[in-house]
Amino acid sequence: MFDTTPNPFLELSPAEWTAVWLSLKIATVATLASLPLGVFTAYALARWQFPGKALVNGLVHLPLVLPPVVTGFMLLLLLGRKGLIGAYLAQVGIVFSFRWTGAAVACGVMGFPLMVRAMRLSFEAIDRRLERASETLGASRLWTFFLITLPLATPGIIVGAILAFAKALGEFGATITFVSNIPGETQTISAAIYSYTQVPGGDAGAMRLTLVAVFIALSALVTSEGVQWWAEKRLGNVE
Repeated sequence: MFDTTPNPFLELSPAEWTAVWLSLKIATVATLASLPLGVFTAYALARWQFPGKALVNGLVHLPLVLPPVVTGFMLLLLLGRKGLIGAYLAQVGIVFSFRWTGAAVACGVMGFPLMVRAMRLSFEAIDRRLERASETLGASRLWTFFLITLPLATPGIIVGAILAFAKALGEFGATITFVSNIPGETQTISAAIYSYTQVPGGDAGAMRLTLVAVFIALSALVTSEGVQWWAEKRLGNVE
């Protein structure tokens, strides 16, 4: 439980700093871990035609329309200690439920649709003639991807990663359902704010963490806009 004794309004307590740094760690791990799969999924949806593509696209974006609690419960059924997959993972010492790593999984799942959408738009905006020219000069499709497609899509990839990071920082419903609200282990900024609202005198602490969350999220969004502006300027679309 948090200490709600009076202290300077903008001075975070040790427990609050722990929640902030834990949130940053979880969001960073969630973003980096989902990045390779996000690039692959975005490229597949942008360029490939295959049976069930609409279904795959729907599954990717499902966390955006489902209640976060439902997503968290589904993760618990799959990756919990007695879940369909989690039971087997637990036998080899890999446990996600009620661990910060599980919080990273939940945040990664919730931020994945935003990541994929930004990356897919970036891949779709690339002039296919540049890729065909590369292949005409003898480059394989794999080398064309790494030398032409990926560099041109990099701004969109960065934006997608930033949006996923910002989403992970603010995630609450899926996280608290899957890994609970354990101080020092799974208590992120959002969970800490929720805890403050449940105790008398916790308004000041909730407001401090709210300001921190707003600052971090706004910085991430401004950065994503800056990356998009830089990309458009580099391509000559803005003056």
